[in-house]
Amino acid sequence: MSSSRVCFVLLLLSVAPLGAAEPAATNPLPAYHLQPGDVVEVSVWKETDLQKEVLIRPDGGLTFPLAGEVDARGKSVEEVRVILTDRLQKYIPTPVVTVALKGLGGNRIYVLGKVNKAGEFPFSSPLDVMQAISLAGGTTPYAAVNDIVILRRQNGKQQSFSFRYLDVARGHSLPQNIQLESGDTVVVP
Repeated sequence: MSSSRVCFVLLLLSVAPLGAAEPAATNPLPAYHLQPGDVVEVSVWKETDLQKEVLIRPDGGLTFPLAGEVDARGKSVEEVRVILTDRLQKYIPTPVVTVALKGLGGNRIYVLGKVNKAGEFPFSSPLDVMQAISLAGGTTPYAAVNDIVILRRQNGKQQSFSFRYLDVARGHSLPQNIQLESGDTVVVP
């Protein structure tokens, strides 16, 4: 290889990393929202009596010594940590509070009707309608796949969403493949 080609290759190799050195854009993960049935571990640094696992009750509350009742339903782990820290400051100067999710028991969806395995399904990461049907083993041959309904209760009011399976399976009408929320029910007639 000629010396000019060697110089050109070395020049390319020295410039190539410059473009690759740009930091990649990071998208922070959405915070997990606590639900009844979840278990968190709460500990206060240097306070052995203030270290315990706490179950989030069906009403969404949890009880912690000195802090009392905390409504944890729908809050992130960080939001609960801030509430506990604020309440404990009355008794402990500058408390260092740690809250960690120990067990997922609250996020569940339900799939019923003409599917191969109807039931209750826990989930820990975002789940859409197609994935829920897959968890239920798919539809039976007699299912009315274009008449699927998703039922959701928000603020005491029942909502329903239509879902046409064949459209989504063919890559059409994708916005109807909504992300499910805890407590949603997928009905396959």
